[in-house]
Amino acid sequence: MSATAASGPVRLSAVIITRNEEASLPACLESLRGLADEIVLLDSDSTDRTVAIARAAGARVATHRFSGFGEAKQRALEMATGLWVLSIDADEVVTPALAEEIRQLVASEGKFSGYWVRRNVFFVGRRLRFGGMGSDWVLRLFCRSGARFSQDRVHEHVEVRGRTARLRSPLDHHAYRTLTEHVEKMNRYTDLQSALKAERGVRYRSWMWVRLPWEVFARLVLRLGVLDGTPGVMFATMSAYSAWLKYAKTWKAT
Repeated sequence: MSATAASGPVRLSAVIITRNEEASLPACLESLRGLADEIVLLDSDSTDRTVAIARAAGARVATHRFSGFGEAKQRALEMATGLWVLSIDADEVVTPALAEEIRQLVASEGKFSGYWVRRNVFFVGRRLRFGGMGSDWVLRLFCRSGARFSQDRVHEHVEVRGRTARLRSPLDHHAYRTLTEHVEKMNRYTDLQSALKAERGVRYRSWMWVRLPWEVFARLVLRLGVLDGTPGVMFATMSAYSAWLKYAKTWKAT
């Protein structure tokens, strides 16, 4: 299937950035079938079949060396031609209900400049409902005109002119399909986060070890993550480790 409409204006562009996402990307692309008029994908140094999978699905693909999430998403956005843009990660899937809601909104041209979507977060195949994961809202659908991504290397966000609203239907986020994937992504993200902290003069201090037990307690007890069972406990523990690691990596930084 071609990702670009055969005729008429491009009403909805799906925008994706990737790096070694061959395991997750097929489900993401399949969920966009019949929804997006065009799929734009910007890849950064993939060594697997990510680019081949995207091209086979009809996506318009470009490559660029990664220097930060904000810059990458802005580059991808500038490739899009649709009146509306759906920014989606390779490990996310548009649910049928969300696809229909987006389809109707785009057809009616909407009343707002941007729309927030609630994400259902999945960890090793299990949906997390507690531990702070039950109400994860992200601004993902917006008018292309006047929109741009912040240039933050991590925790980037899209900025739109005008009012925003929330959609009813969720987006499924398969954040980590395996523990190995979690460790690899955690290491990559904490490298970026620690570099930013070091640039701002933040250095690791011995008392920061308390962040580990506090994060575990907050996620499992205060936010009821323990109710998600073993996946909830594992996610809370690894998230706590990640929160500490981004500071630990600033130790003796120059």
